[in-house]
Amino acid sequence: MVKKSEQKQVNAALCDIIVRPVITEKAMKSAENNQVTFVVSLNATKPQIKKAIEGVFGVEVKSVNTLRQAGKVKSFRGKPGIRSDVKKAIITLAKGQTIDVTAGV
Repeated sequence: MVKKSEQKQVNAALCDIIVRPVITEKAMKSAENNQVTFVVSLNATKPQIKKAIEGVFGVEVKSVNTLRQAGKVKSFRGKPGIRSDVKKAIITLAKGQTIDVTAGV
C-alpha cells in the first residue's frame, strides 16, 4: 500500500520531467497522427518520459522519440547572448488515446 505522501512525491517527480507542451503549427499538425510534443528535462530518458506521460495524463504511450536542440547565439538588445539547450519529446499515443494540450490557452 502506497502512502499519500509517497504518491505525491512520485507525482511531483513525474511532473518535473515534463516541462511544457509545444504549441506550434507543426506540433498541432502532428496531432492528426496521434502525436503530441513536449519540452522535457535535459537529463530525462525515454523510459522516464513514457512513465511520466502515462502517469500524469493516464494515456497509453506507443513510442517516444526525442531530440536535443542546442542553444544558439543570439543578440539581445545589442549584446550577445545564448539561448538555453532544449530537449523535446515527440510522443506517439496508442489508437483512441488523446491529450488536449490546448486546453487553457
